Parts: sequence; structure tokens; C-alpha cells
Amino acid sequence: MKKTNVEILYEWLDNTAGIIQQHVNEPYLDSLIYTMEILFEKHVPEDLEEILSKKLQSNLNEVDITSYTTEEIRKGIQLAVLKGMKDSTQQQHLMTPETVALLVGYLAEKLTADKEEVRLFDPASGTGNLITTVMEHLKQKNLIAFAGEVDPTLIQLAVLNANLQQKSIEFFHQDSLRPFLLDPVDLIIADLPVGYYPDDVQADTYELKAENGNSYAHHLFIEQAMNYTKPGGYLIFVVPDFIFNSDQSDKLHAYLQEYAHITGVIRLPESAFKSEKNIKSILVLQKKGQNTRSPKQPLLAQMPSFKNTTGMSDILKQMNDWFVTYQKEMKGNE
Repeated sequence: MKKTNVEILYEWLDNTAGIIQQHVNEPYLDSLIYTMEILFEKHVPEDLEEILSKKLQSNLNEVDITSYTTEEIRKGIQLAVLKGMKDSTQQQHLMTPETVALLVGYLAEKLTADKEEVRLFDPASGTGNLITTVMEHLKQKNLIAFAGEVDPTLIQLAVLNANLQQKSIEFFHQDSLRPFLLDPVDLIIADLPVGYYPDDVQADTYELKAENGNSYAHHLFIEQAMNYTKPGGYLIFVVPDFIFNSDQSDKLHAYLQEYAHITGVIRLPESAFKSEKNIKSILVLQKKGQNTRSPKQPLLAQMPSFKNTTGMSDILKQMNDWFVTYQKEMKGNE
């Protein structure tokens, strides 16, 4: 069987990263960063030992990045990053599953369909896979994108991922629960980091801080995202399934009632996750504004297995129908 372009590019990235690893004894993800830099610059640095330099130049001569589509580039990089993450023990080195990222992209496109300009922000961008997937879905010519990430390895991968896809994103390398130099945006997307936030002093500045002990990072991220959303703007979060049943959920409920309209909750299929405790949902919010109100009926859906094509097409039809009704409702508010 003929290999797809995605497979060909992945194998090139994997093979080149492997060559670098053999020579410089770096972790796979760091070698992948180096590989992506060479691919983007179309140039092998001169300060390398001769054998490595010759091998890399030979590999570079075999690839023409301009012959790949942005989606092929994104997916090829995604496969190489996933391989690196399997070897990595760090919990934050995880990637939003492809089908989930595509679903967030679909929702983002529907929610911003009437806008000519969209300012987009992902405060927990990781390797940039989610934000670049969403950007591929958005049709606006005037799309301005921002991303925040604290992990140095992940942000390097994200910047190169965006560069190779020729996507313009302004990155902030910082703790995303500290203030950003950023004007409010129309749309926030995030696969929320789950767990406790270690900086109690910073957590203390949030309404959603815990009364005792560490606060939940995923709650603080929701509040932080709300701070950087325009009134009437939307937020799409990939959240842990237990978010509304945890010990600090009463506070979250009250906060959302005060500041947001719950536009939709989509429960992802259990088959997409390794165990029950890892199951996630997609939470869609609209920040309250002067002319906003809650939908008469929020979008509530249980996604079937992503392999169930009939079930998937049925649920997408229901979601499309819901959006037609919702958009008419929202126009009536203006």
C-alpha cells in the first residue's frame, strides 16, 4: 500500500530526530524540536560534528515541506510528538486527542460564523495542536491568534508547529494563571490542565480559590479565561467529567451562574479514554454581556464512539439543527 503524505512526513521527522538522538544524547522531544528547526530553516547549523552534519544534510535534501498541506504537516508533527510523549514521564506532556480537537474546531466555527474578525486565545496551548486545528476550521480572513504555555519544551514545539504550518500565533511563555498583556478576545479554547495549582499566593487573587488547601487549576483557568473574554464572547473547554461533582464544584456553579451562560455540554465517548476517571466533556460558555441570555435549550449531547460513523453523523445532524435554532435565537436578542 502506498504511504500517505502524513506517514511519509512522520517517518522523516522520526528518522531525523533519531539520528540527532544517537549523536547528542538528548530526549526524543528535544531532538524533534531540533529536527523541526532544521526543516523550517531549510538549513543545517554549521557548528555540528561532521558525520551528524552530513547525515542531516542528506535527510534535508530528501524533503520538500512546501509539497505538504497544512493539515498533513500538523498530523505528521502530531504523530512524532505523540511518540515522544509516550517516552516522557511528565504528566503535562499529553496531547488533546485528534477527534476531540476536530470537535472543538467544529464548535468554534459554528459559534463565530457571523463574525468577520476573530481574536482567538488558548491559555494552555501545549504543543499547539488544538489551536492550529481550530484555526484550520475558522473561515475569517482576519484571524488573530494568541497562546500561552509555561512548559519550555511544549512551547518550542508549539512555535515550530505553527511556523511549519505557516500559522501566525503570538505566544506567551508564562504561567497562564498570572496576568497577560492581552486585550480581551472573542473566543477562548482550552484543554484544561487538571489538578492542583501549587502557587497559593497567586491562587488567592481568584474568586474560585479553595477555602482550604490548594485550589484546582482547572477552576482557576476557567476564571482566568473569563477575564480575557469580551462580553458576549465564547469559551470552549475540554474539562474532566467530574468537574461539576467535585468538592469545590458548588463554588464553580455559583461563579458560572453569575458570569456566564452555559451554551452546551457535550460528553465525550468513554471509548476515547483509557479509564473512567480520565473521561472528559466539552463545556461551551458565553460570557454574559448587555444583550446576551441563556439559550432556551442548551446543546446537550452524548457523543457515540468516534468509530460509530452512523451514530456520529446522526449526532452531528442534531448539533447542526441546534445551531440553526440557536443562531436565530441570538439574532432575536440583538
